[in-house]
Amino acid sequence: MQLGTALLVIAVCSASAWGRDKKKFDDQATVSFTSMPLDSGFGPMDVTAPPTPPEEIIEKFKAKETVFREALNHYTYRRAVRVQTVNDDNKVDGEYYEVDDVTFDPTGKRAEKVVYAPQNSLQRISMSPADFQDIQERLPFVLTTEDAGQYDIKYVGRQTVDEVTCYVFDVSPKTIVKGKRYFQGKIWVDSEELQVVITSGKNVPDDLRKGHEDLSTPFMTYRQQVDGTNWFPTYTKGDGVLHFPAGHGYLSNDVHVRMTVKYTDYKQYGSTTKMIFEGQEVSSTPDKTGSDKTDSTKPDAQKPK
Repeated sequence: MQLGTALLVIAVCSASAWGRDKKKFDDQATVSFTSMPLDSGFGPMDVTAPPTPPEEIIEKFKAKETVFREALNHYTYRRAVRVQTVNDDNKVDGEYYEVDDVTFDPTGKRAEKVVYAPQNSLQRISMSPADFQDIQERLPFVLTTEDAGQYDIKYVGRQTVDEVTCYVFDVSPKTIVKGKRYFQGKIWVDSEELQVVITSGKNVPDDLRKGHEDLSTPFMTYRQQVDGTNWFPTYTKGDGVLHFPAGHGYLSNDVHVRMTVKYTDYKQYGSTTKMIFEGQEVSSTPDKTGSDKTDSTKPDAQKPK
């Protein structure tokens, strides 16, 4: 998010995200920040070695992520985005809200249609192009075999989340290429299905250039099994204080931002398409309307919340 135009006369300029250090993003590969707090369903971390070598787990969930990304290209869904600013009394003083149907045009290209968009009342921040790209591409983070080479992936331990045993991995970009954005944080992988079910972290780097400051909050995204095979994003929440330090004679400014994204009504789309994982068909798309969908906006009660 960028500082709202209504505040440009009283505060702005150089910025850093909540809890991160003050170095410019192009001088570092990783960023220090405060992660989203874990929900009550997260148990203690078991740091003993897993029964399966971490390298083997990584290879298997990367392959599953590759299948997932391909599968998502054959689903339509509804996405509801809410971004709020919160004042010192913990009351909402500005809100952006938009509901979109993510569909396909006649050529098969993915398209977004606005379903509902009331007046944007944000004043202390504004939504930037990077924010919309994060919503579209990076909040539902996918770590495919192709993309994994850009990241260091390190085993952390095993953790039970709402009675589901997960392998936990730290993920951080090996290097940050100027002009590109990356995920940094942790992922939780279902120990039985070897499928990513939770991501928690931050999109990095923030833009710290004077006059171009663009910050983002830490977030956590949950997935739910919607078609008997694939775990699709169903809910994202973000919460953080964006700190805009003083500069050019202006006062500093802190803005508390909350965000939620809900993904619902998944439906298969497209002509017959088969996806193969380890020699077996794991998903198919029978027709343009399909029948598989979920209206849930929260994770399955039997899976991580």
